[in-house]
Amino acid sequence: MGMFHKVKVGEKVISPIDWEMSPDLTFGTFESWGGRERVRDNDERVYYFFVDNWGEEPKLCLMERGVKHAKVMADIVAPQELIKKCIDSQGHSAIFEKSYAIDDQVKKWLIENVLDGGDSSLILPRVVRDDEEDMGEDLPSAEQSPYAGELVDLPAEPAIINDGDIDEIVKKGNFFEAELHPEGQFDNALVDGGDLSVLIDLKTSLMWQRGGLDIASIRTMRREVENLNEKKFAGFSDWRLPTMEEALSLVEPQRNPKGVYLSPAFSKEQPFIFVAAQRKPGGYWFVDYKQGRAFWASGSIPGGFGRLVRSL
Repeated sequence: MGMFHKVKVGEKVISPIDWEMSPDLTFGTFESWGGRERVRDNDERVYYFFVDNWGEEPKLCLMERGVKHAKVMADIVAPQELIKKCIDSQGHSAIFEKSYAIDDQVKKWLIENVLDGGDSSLILPRVVRDDEEDMGEDLPSAEQSPYAGELVDLPAEPAIINDGDIDEIVKKGNFFEAELHPEGQFDNALVDGGDLSVLIDLKTSLMWQRGGLDIASIRTMRREVENLNEKKFAGFSDWRLPTMEEALSLVEPQRNPKGVYLSPAFSKEQPFIFVAAQRKPGGYWFVDYKQGRAFWASGSIPGGFGRLVRSL
């Protein structure tokens, strides 16, 4: 842990800061079956600084982390040159790896300028809203909005997908993909599923979770799917992870007001999801609704969200 520095965010005094924790370590520590020896109990909270490079300009942030819990507490007004040097020192980053550990120079700047009674004006607390998520206008029923177009039968079985296969998959289905096929557009026919937690796409004869499952390892995700089927989620016991084609069929060509490439009828809380596809020689495939892309990650980065589907 190092020295017990403290920082005040609003009225909350936070201490200690964990200088060893980083975005790369959080999955194994708080979500996976490995690394849990660091965690004493599920209510424990760890605080660390990291660099968020997902937006137009990188930001220095303070994170509160626990088991199945992640909350950015504050943005820190740090010199942009300092933050960018920190990013540059960590080498090339894939598009799905945009959160960075801080380096020694950023740590030194924080201790000298922000922590232990430093300049409070440099700490901008994140305002958390408790409003319910806007899920858009009510969907019509299948009777109110019958689908008269061509039915599309998408692959429903798990697959092995190699890097060179994605381009063909995206273009064959005319799916939007921000890099490979930005002109693509798959028009769904979404209707009410008879339960607030699900909807139906009449074009593909698929029922979808409107929300989904929290971030977890692929092993934990498969157990969660089994649990939901045992409990008959929304009245059914044949839920599964979507195939690549099924997951891509939901990608919209523009971000909605919630910041994801999805119909607003879906929750934004599952920004990237596992699909039922693996890569040879190794890795798992995902669809990223925040970036509008398909990507794979190695077994060392196995964490993802879930949005389950079932065939009608």
